[in-house]
Amino acid sequence: MMAASGKIASFRLPPLPTIGEVIKLYKLRATKQLSQNFLLDLRLTDKIVRQAGNLKGAHVCEVGPGPGGLTRSILNAGAADLLVVEKDTRFIPGLQLLSEAAPGKLRIVHGDILTYRMDRGFPSVISKPWEEDPPNLHIIGNLPFNVSTPLIIKWLEHMANRTGPFAFGRTRLTLTFQKEVAERLTASTASRQRSRLSVMAQYLCTVHSCFTIPGRAFVPKPEVDVGVVHFTPLAQPQIQQPFKLVEKVVRNAFQFRRKYCYRGLELLFPEARRPELAEAMLRQADVDPTLRPTELTLGHFRALADAYAGLCSLDPGLAAYEFREELRLKRIIRKTGSPAPPCPPTGG
Repeated sequence: MMAASGKIASFRLPPLPTIGEVIKLYKLRATKQLSQNFLLDLRLTDKIVRQAGNLKGAHVCEVGPGPGGLTRSILNAGAADLLVVEKDTRFIPGLQLLSEAAPGKLRIVHGDILTYRMDRGFPSVISKPWEEDPPNLHIIGNLPFNVSTPLIIKWLEHMANRTGPFAFGRTRLTLTFQKEVAERLTASTASRQRSRLSVMAQYLCTVHSCFTIPGRAFVPKPEVDVGVVHFTPLAQPQIQQPFKLVEKVVRNAFQFRRKYCYRGLELLFPEARRPELAEAMLRQADVDPTLRPTELTLGHFRALADAYAGLCSLDPGLAAYEFREELRLKRIIRKTGSPAPPCPPTGG
């Protein structure tokens, strides 16, 4: 639909029942097991959508639209193509009502975002080379608390591998999290909230904390406030190693948050060679073993991941080693008195 000036004419949804009326009409209730919380105030949903940037003519994927408050704000912001992925059957009729009010603009997928193949959800013509500006594709969502952390970790892995939503280029994300998780995602070095999540997000993205929504704005009111976070993938990740390797190093570093970092990092290695290999890795990375995990910068983690990758290339068995598996085998020996199956061999 073109205006006389040649620009896309602005689209506004026709008058519709309010979100509160939709909830009553379809007898919708937030399910505690799915940690659902509805945002009924359209001024707040408009504010979330503004954090995504200019959506005029954009392709958007909304995660978990529920009764459709955020969905309305995305459509009113001018999105040309909005794909919503909703797992809960109860919300589909209300979303179909919206789809009829916005002909050709809203596509509904009844499915689970954790398994949905987003790389098939949009035309390949919207793709942009990774090094260039981000594509005109946005992911937006008021995420249920129980899915938000596994989902962002999954998307960070997709980002590192340039698969899923990132097959189209540096797709931007605007998402809600429990305030505590939002603080972890954006925490700087040496802050109390610095965690595995901080490092994993920040080595791959520019992470921006937008604003906090008080819990009382949601129905039902959650115990916590909610933070809105915007992610833009970096053209060059700050660590040039495979995602799984980085994740393993970071996870181990934060194993003992209050102790010196070497305590967690040495668990990357089998017990028999632990002190020697941990010392070699820290020396090669030029990292002070008495720094706390929260004091390690992205530069430190880059050097540690590179040093660990170097040790794994000399001794391929190291990459497969998991200290939890070694602990499990020790417990079996203690209980049964029988020898455990051997751990994967590691060369000298």
